[in-house]
Amino acid sequence: MGSPTGPRRGSRPPLLRAVPRPLTPHPPVPFGQFIVKVHGRCNLACRYCYLYEGPDRTWRARPAAASPAVLDRTADRIAEHAAAHHLRHIALVLHGGEPLLAGPGRLGALADRLRERAPDGCTVHTVVQTNATLLTDARIATLARHGIRIGISLDGGLAAHNTLRTDHAGRSSWPAASRGARLLADHHPEAYAGILTVVDPRTDPVEVYESLLELRPPALNLLLPHGNWTSPPPGLPDLTDTPRRPGSGRATPYGDWLCAVFDRWWPAARRETRIRLFEECIALLLGLPAATESLGLDPLNAVVIETDGSIEQIDSLKSAYDGATATGLDVFRHTFDDALRHPGVAARQAGSASLATACRSCPLLTVCGGGHYAHRYRAENGFANPSVYCADLERLIRHVADRLAEATAGDPP
Repeated sequence: MGSPTGPRRGSRPPLLRAVPRPLTPHPPVPFGQFIVKVHGRCNLACRYCYLYEGPDRTWRARPAAASPAVLDRTADRIAEHAAAHHLRHIALVLHGGEPLLAGPGRLGALADRLRERAPDGCTVHTVVQTNATLLTDARIATLARHGIRIGISLDGGLAAHNTLRTDHAGRSSWPAASRGARLLADHHPEAYAGILTVVDPRTDPVEVYESLLELRPPALNLLLPHGNWTSPPPGLPDLTDTPRRPGSGRATPYGDWLCAVFDRWWPAARRETRIRLFEECIALLLGLPAATESLGLDPLNAVVIETDGSIEQIDSLKSAYDGATATGLDVFRHTFDDALRHPGVAARQAGSASLATACRSCPLLTVCGGGHYAHRYRAENGFANPSVYCADLERLIRHVADRLAEATAGDPP
């Protein structure tokens, strides 16, 4: 990824002169992010949800909520892993379903239990990811008291952006979600982690961005929908064949959408919030270390614990096929080191060695990193493909590189 300090000021970003990395797999990287499914059901029925509307059906056979025994054993296993690898920081992500269905008290108890058991010198960063409909002042206060920050999932900052986010009776979730988001922003900003939004190219990108700013998030995370070559995301044309060259000649509706938001966000005077995707892209272009599932070659260090105690791979793989995340491991009989040795986890930590041949020879390799692993899936050959968003990622990366070059053109060498 270049030198730790990046290129000289005024030089071109390293993207267009990148050299493909050698095919040397990474050694196992300890898990640093533990995604715990405290509740496996949701009070919403979002029509595009890859968890409940996608090909995976394993959630049907699992308990609705994690039992005290599962949560207690999970805390032990996480602390054990942190101690074994001398970790200084770990992230506990309370997830679902809708995790607030488990109650803020149970979430707080788990966070406290892990902090008590974590080794000396290891800081536990805890966040809950919620649809915001169940947020009340009392619940937010309870979470904040236990050191839990709150991330919100929305499709935009207007009712019109959230029409697919309905409850099980088909009623709009927007009134409750927007009320929860504003309550968090107005009265508990110290507990506000930010907003996660899935890109929809049918929406006006600047309108979506500016509407989200009205909710005053400290950070935004813009995600591409979980599609692949077998089940393409909406709006991507001509996906009958995996391209011989990444990004070859395809329309880029998602890339265009992201570029429009980037241009609105990029000028320093307008940078009202952080956008993780853009910040990571900039860092990678400058040769700095960065970590995100969607970009770069750094090995994935996240793992999921399901409501029954199963240790699984990241949920996004459930968009590929039924059972894609299964490892056969659980917190009662196995350690997280056992999970590190699972072939699926090893493949996701293999860096360029796990990529398609076309990706390994691409000049964008060190920035794109092949894109999100789940987006590479094709039923005929698994994950050995470029991302289904290859052209969109190329569009975004080159656009950001151009803006960086323009911004540094007048700087002295």
